[in-house]
Amino acid sequence: MNQPRVASEVADALRSGRAVVALETTLVAHGFSGGQGLAAALTSEDRVRAAGAVPATIGVVDHTIVAGLTRAELERFAEAGPEARKVGARDLGACLVQGALGATTVGGTLAVCRLLGISFLGTGGIGGVHRGYAEDLDISGDLRQIARTSAVVVSSGVKSILDVRATAEMLETLGVPVLGWRTATMPAFYSAETGPPVSATVSTPDEAARVAGTHWDLNPSSGVLLTRAPDASLDIEPLIADAVAQVRGSGVSGQAVTPAVLALVAELTEGQSVEVNRQLIADNAGLAAEVAVAYAAARQQP
Repeated sequence: MNQPRVASEVADALRSGRAVVALETTLVAHGFSGGQGLAAALTSEDRVRAAGAVPATIGVVDHTIVAGLTRAELERFAEAGPEARKVGARDLGACLVQGALGATTVGGTLAVCRLLGISFLGTGGIGGVHRGYAEDLDISGDLRQIARTSAVVVSSGVKSILDVRATAEMLETLGVPVLGWRTATMPAFYSAETGPPVSATVSTPDEAARVAGTHWDLNPSSGVLLTRAPDASLDIEPLIADAVAQVRGSGVSGQAVTPAVLALVAELTEGQSVEVNRQLIADNAGLAAEVAVAYAAARQQP
């Protein structure tokens, strides 16, 4: 296996103990259409830099794991779209050996974070327990990777196309603290509507960083989920339920479900869901950077 290629600014930041925020590439290739994923990725990187941290967008390119993709490489993911392989933690080995262009999921990105020592990740929404799991067991590998990686994952909760309450129960079972950013309940991705209660509410980046650090002192190999409600809320639960039913009815399963449902939701909302999604992804990346900067500052204090 080729050794991971770490961009110089990312490597320098990791060596010096400065804040680094990982970003995934599934959203670039699978989350949007028409090049919008590239725009979302670049905006997220800008928000991370604006908060004083270094972005490390992660993917698999030419038999190599890359942490800190170039603009040209990000363009390759956007151009490939669904042709890029969707890569969770289980898929990294095959993707590397076979030389596929690999767009990492939250779980795949966390596996690389664990390898490189990156402790913060910003994303839109995590994967989880799919609706109808009792009849067709379908649970995202994201949950297991969050549970076994000492990283803070900042998201707008669980993707609302999933069973949010079942996912919250699974996170509790796995021992993952779910923090609410200035909220007592987990947001429902597109919507700030009341969801399951969170473990604790945090109000500042410093408080979130201290909670994470204390959790890692007690559980050195366990992640933290920090959930932030979207600023622009969109109440589309009936449309989401309809989209999930349509996709399931067409025989789509596994990793293909999420992009298929998101595409249908975008169509049904005439693009409104896409705009909310892009904004929350950027906001979450910015918050992840703020918490990462606070954590790095605390560690450098005598």
